[in-house]
Amino acid sequence: QVQLVESGGGLVQAGGSLRLSCAASGRTFSGYHMGWFRQAPGKEREFVADIRWSDGNTIYGDSVKGRFSISGDNAKNMVFLQMNNLKPEDTAVYYCAAWATNTAPKDWGRGTQVTVSS
Repeated sequence: QVQLVESGGGLVQAGGSLRLSCAASGRTFSGYHMGWFRQAPGKEREFVADIRWSDGNTIYGDSVKGRFSISGDNAKNMVFLQMNNLKPEDTAVYYCAAWATNTAPKDWGRGTQVTVSS
């Protein structure tokens, strides 16, 4: 069974930075994507970033391009989200997810709260 555990959330002022981590276990992730989604109160879950485990190819949501960076450590089965120039609208619960190529995410962490004050 896949387990995903996020850490690194917190409270930060606008313009600041945070680094989220996700520890993954329970299977081999070759052929998988690992990524981050977020959900703000009253809003739908939103795609943030994705990394393809096999070659490190990355994709970002439009709202975070140029500010956020996703990376992975294959040896440790960990994925990171470096968030710079944070804005109040980045406030949300951030979830780590894993999914096989050409499928929808089905494995989720419990989430970590990120709050950006203005």
